Parts: sequence; structure tokens; C-alpha cells
Amino acid sequence: MTNPEPEAPGRTQWVVHGERIVDENRHIRLSVADVELPNGVRFEQYVIRLPRCAMTLVLDDAGERILLIWRHRFILDRWDWEIPGGYVDPDEDGPIAAAREVEEETGWRPRNVEFLLTYQPAVGSADAPQDLYVAHGADLVGEPEPDEAEMVRWVPIEEAQAMIARGEIVGAATVMGVLHAVAARATARPRTP
Repeated sequence: MTNPEPEAPGRTQWVVHGERIVDENRHIRLSVADVELPNGVRFEQYVIRLPRCAMTLVLDDAGERILLIWRHRFILDRWDWEIPGGYVDPDEDGPIAAAREVEEETGWRPRNVEFLLTYQPAVGSADAPQDLYVAHGADLVGEPEPDEAEMVRWVPIEEAQAMIARGEIVGAATVMGVLHAVAARATARPRTP
């Protein structure tokens, strides 16, 4: 049995007295919120709001390898392996956006794109909804778009898990996707007595 969600605000809920926009474009809305803690302390908190993203864990037909891209992330100033993904256009269907991003970034068109979950990677300071999809199988239809990926590679699930431990995979969506693939394989294997 799960605990029901309380109907009234909890005693630890912050009060928002207002929010002013600092900057806004199609990729981000940065604002400052005037907030008050339950103990009466009042301060300003930066708030980041990002558009919805669709990230896709693409497995090969056998379910043994994951499609990853190698790219440089200038904000971290590092190279890492990632599952493909990007922004969902306004009024765009999530699975369509997920498939579009995979094809743009890898040259592979995924089959059987299915919604897995939605998560918030930095819930304490950002509203950045990310939808994680899983696709089983893909067809090579071209090359990645310029500037999308330095390299595209099918990586065995066990190797991808080791890449997380070595710090070669750091993005939340990719970590979650790889761990989903690991868990799915573990539950699918017949158990020996």
C-alpha cells in the first residue's frame, strides 16, 4: 500500500512571492524567484526552465548492444558517450521527436519507439522534463547530421555499464537508459535453481 499524497500544503512547502524573468529564448527561460522558507527566511532563487526533451535508448535487434554517440559537451569541457536525443518541437508527438533525433544524430532510424518514463534531472533548480524512450531495432538510412556526433557506435550493454563506472558516460538520460537495459536483461534471463 502506498501513502496517499496529502491534499493540503505540507509544513515544509516554500512560498513563492513572485518570479521575474532574467532571460528567455526558445531553449531556456532563466528567472529569479522570490521565495520564503517555512521558518520565515526569505531569499531569491535562480530558476531554469527548459523545453521538453526526448532521449532514446536504441537497442539492436538482439537486445545486446546500445546505440551511442561520442560528442563534446562544451559546458563540461569533456567528451562523453550519450544516447541520442534533443528538444521536442512545440506540438510535436514525443515518439516522433525521439525517432527524429535518433536519425539526425546517428543516421539510424529506430523501430518500435516506446515511452519508458519522464524524469527531471535537476529538480532542485531546474524544470527540465526529459522523456526517455526505448527502441528495439534500427535501420541505417544515412549519415549523422554535421555537428551532431563525432562518432556513432553500437556498444555492448556490459561495456556501456563499465563506461559509466569509468566516467565515460555522465549524462543522466544515458546512465538511466543503460541501467534500464541492464535491469531488463537481468529480469529476462531464465533463473537457474
